[in-house]
Amino acid sequence: MGISILNAFLYALWCVDILVNGFFLYRLCGPFIAFRKGRFWKVLFLLTFAGSGGMVIWIGDPNLLYTLPVYFLLFLLCTKGDIVGRLAVCIIFFCLEMSVCALLDTYVQVPDRSLLYDLLVRLLRTAIFGALWLLLRRRFPEQQVRLSRRLWKLMLALAVMPLCALIAVVLLTFRKHESAAVDALAMNQGLVVLPFVLLTSIVLLSAVLILADHEQLEQSSRLAGLREVYYQGLRQQERQVRQLRHDLRNHLTVIRGLLEKEDIQGAAEYLDEMAGSPALRGGRRFCENETANVVLAAKAEAMERSGVTADFAVSLPKELPVADTDLAALLGNALDNAIEGVAHTAEKKIVLRCRADKGLLMLRVENPKGAAVAPGLATTKADKAAHGFGIPGMREIAERYHGTLETAVRDGKFELLVCLPVHRAIAK
Repeated sequence: MGISILNAFLYALWCVDILVNGFFLYRLCGPFIAFRKGRFWKVLFLLTFAGSGGMVIWIGDPNLLYTLPVYFLLFLLCTKGDIVGRLAVCIIFFCLEMSVCALLDTYVQVPDRSLLYDLLVRLLRTAIFGALWLLLRRRFPEQQVRLSRRLWKLMLALAVMPLCALIAVVLLTFRKHESAAVDALAMNQGLVVLPFVLLTSIVLLSAVLILADHEQLEQSSRLAGLREVYYQGLRQQERQVRQLRHDLRNHLTVIRGLLEKEDIQGAAEYLDEMAGSPALRGGRRFCENETANVVLAAKAEAMERSGVTADFAVSLPKELPVADTDLAALLGNALDNAIEGVAHTAEKKIVLRCRADKGLLMLRVENPKGAAVAPGLATTKADKAAHGFGIPGMREIAERYHGTLETAVRDGKFELLVCLPVHRAIAK
């Protein structure tokens, strides 16, 4: 009777410990992925970690083969976002979890493999997963980790290596019991490979956090560049207003003199000239979106100084589900490349069309093609912090929003076309 009660208690403690394992893994994975809407998917995700953490895995055990497809399916089913990033995180956590399980189940040996032994192994798993969470949580960002698709592809390629090593050492040693020599070789391989897989998984998670910090700094730098463009425009307007105010007495004197001479036509022409002053025209408005206005106004002024004709037609709403830095980078880089393209052409005219309609944001920039094109169409402008990373950077933005970027040369003119889905903005 006493043994039955003890076993029931140990079994209950075993179930609780499995859930705690799932909780630690859930918290550890949370910053790296985005869940589907609804509490159901979060609960299913936690149970996925709890169930996989409860699997018994050892060297030469086919359980890994059965667990892998179910683990991947549930992981991807509960999460949303870029499939490349989700798959990379899934592989990293699978390697981390299975390497810990295989190490403890294979190398922690006691004479009696009872429920108490099983509970001891799971408590060790809990200690390791909890320690990893405590170790990395200080580096977790306040929001979900975000990387460009290019970096997620890199992380996916790196994550495949420990996965292959894990599969090889666990599955390819299933014949280890045929002889003592093969068994000893398999055990020695596992003792080397499994810690390597665990360490590699931790390093990859740390690398994702470091790269995310780096990308956030780059985004802040681009935003600072955008603000600098905006403030430069404000300072220019302020200087023009101060100059107009300083010269106002002289202007009034000239107009009074013309009126005293009854030169009405001359006074009218002088007033028309004053009305055309940039200080009186005020800031240019191309559309309702403030970010687009800032970039387009700054580029239009630069084009005027360079003798380039700007043909802009823009229709963008005030709110767009596109980050200000990304929108500024697309518009700024497209125009920077076009300005460089017409620098040595006879026809100096740039045509820009941009609008959000029917669930799509469309950007088209057309300009005469110059004699030479920079590699990758990278800008040579001084404000690279705000814009200049060329077509590759613009294409990365388009891919991140599940859009497209295309370039073509037709009839001696270079054309850039960007298309981004913006369903939420149109719904508003």
